[in-house]
Formats: sequence, structure tokens, C-alpha cells
Amino acid sequence: MMTWIPFAVILLILIFNTVKILNEYERAVVFRLGRFTSVRGPGLIILIPGLEKMQRVDLRTVTMDIPSQDIISRDNVTLKVNGVVYFRVEHPDKSVIAVEDFLLATGQIAQTTLRSVIGQFELDEILSQRDQINHKLQSILDEQTEPWGVKVSAVEVKAIDLPIEMQRAMAKQAEAERDKRAKVISAEGELQAATKLAEAAKILASQKDAITLRYLDTMKEISSGDGKTTTFFPLPADFLNMIKKS
Repeated sequence: MMTWIPFAVILLILIFNTVKILNEYERAVVFRLGRFTSVRGPGLIILIPGLEKMQRVDLRTVTMDIPSQDIISRDNVTLKVNGVVYFRVEHPDKSVIAVEDFLLATGQIAQTTLRSVIGQFELDEILSQRDQINHKLQSILDEQTEPWGVKVSAVEVKAIDLPIEMQRAMAKQAEAERDKRAKVISAEGELQAATKLAEAAKILASQKDAITLRYLDTMKEISSGDGKTTTFFPLPADFLNMIKKS
């Protein structure tokens, strides 16, 4: 009565090893008797039991952190730099056949490339030319991982940690630069004020009535200052000139 159970179990095993379902972002690299035959998927695929085997490959973009590491810049400053690399598999067959573990290999080569590229720049260039460094890293990594069927889409330097002594020196330099700009702005303001005063003096000197009007306007401002009574003794505009001539 129960003799059909072993056959049912064997049938289920055969179906399990024969029928595979792949998601939209997955591909199957199929080998027949150890030799590569095709890339299949997504959806339902059927394998020949005992003859064909497959390896799943994820085609989605991978975000991988590059661990922080000590790097010496071209001007002999020791930095701690970390980053992130974005890549995806474009050729599933190459990612399985050409390299043992493309995730591990890409991570290792990203670390060595980051150390090599950062070491070619001076500290000021590293801090100010992030885009250029990122582009160079992406170009080098993409070229090196291309034989593995991996496409590196972007590389970003995330953080650059400076020694404490260097941070203090840069803070002093920034403070000195701010003081310098403040003094320059103040000097420019004084120059503009002096220029305007010189122009006003020329106008007042050329117009005799202008100095009188300015004199009366000044008295008005003084008299309305704090509410106290102020008495003025007006003098002729040429009074001082008359005294000098006498």
C-alpha cells in the first residue's frame, strides 16, 4: 500500500532540482557537465537533473563601504580615508567564470585603488578636488573590474580624518584668513568714505551758499537732539576769513 511513497519522494526531489524560479533581478548561469552553456532567466527555468547545475547572480546595484584606512598624501600628511563604491553585474557569466568571488574581489581592489589614488595628491588637493578624485577612482576601478563583468558606476570619498595637529593648524589659518578679509573690507570702507568726503568738500568749496545751508542744517540737528534748550549765535559765513585777513 505504501510502496508509492518512495517514488513520490524521488519525484519531488527531481522536480525541486529541475524547476527553478528566478526573480526579475536574477539570472542563472547554467553549467552542463561542468561546462558553461547559457545564462537563463528571469522566470521559470528547467534544468536537466543530474546533468545541469546553476548559480544565481543578482543584477541589482551593490553599495559597498570601503573601510577607513591610513593613507600618506604626496606632501607626507597621514590621513584616515574611507569611501563607498556602487557597482552592478552586467555579464553574469563573467562574474561567475572569471573570478571566484566578485564581491570580495571588488572590495579588495577598491581599497588598494583608494590608497593608491589618494597618495598621488597633496592635502589641499584632496580637500578641494573631491570630484576629480572620485572620477579618477571610478575610472580605474571600472577598467579593472570589466573583465569580471562588473560595472562600477560611482565611487565617493565619504570622510577624511586629519591629525589633531593638522586640524589646529588649519583652524588658525582659517582664522587668520578671516581677520585679513575683515581688515581689507574695513580699509575699503575707509577709502570710500574719504573719497566721498573729498568730493563733498569740493562741492561746498565751489558753492558759497552751500556751506551756509549746511551750517544751518547742522544747527537744526544739534538743537533737536535731546530736548534741551540750545542757544546759537549765528555768525556770517565769511567771519573766519575776515578774521584771517585782519
